[in-house]
Amino acid sequence: MANLGEVNQVGGVFGGVEGVNAGGTIGQVENAGTIRQVGSSSNLPTKTGFWNKFKGFWLQEIDWNKEIRVELTPSEQKIEDEINEFLHQEITWEKVHDFLFQEISFGKK
Repeated sequence: MANLGEVNQVGGVFGGVEGVNAGGTIGQVENAGTIRQVGSSSNLPTKTGFWNKFKGFWLQEIDWNKEIRVELTPSEQKIEDEINEFLHQEITWEKVHDFLFQEISFGKK
């Protein structure tokens, strides 16, 4: 056991965890969050989870000088043109007056 202020380094275990076995001897605690490196030398399968994919997308490097191109289908382009035409139409007092004071009929004439 380490005295106060001493550090006992234990290799292969996260945080250098040590424990006392049933016989009173000091040894490594099993399953204490061991870290294993997955590389070309090991045959362990790797599975990328949702949070790793999310973090990889969210924290990716972005080139702010790169041009962003948006390509629309012909139907999407038509809708976009109609929206722009509506938003940029000229509004005059005469058009507002004609809209507010138009004749409204209820039911059949």
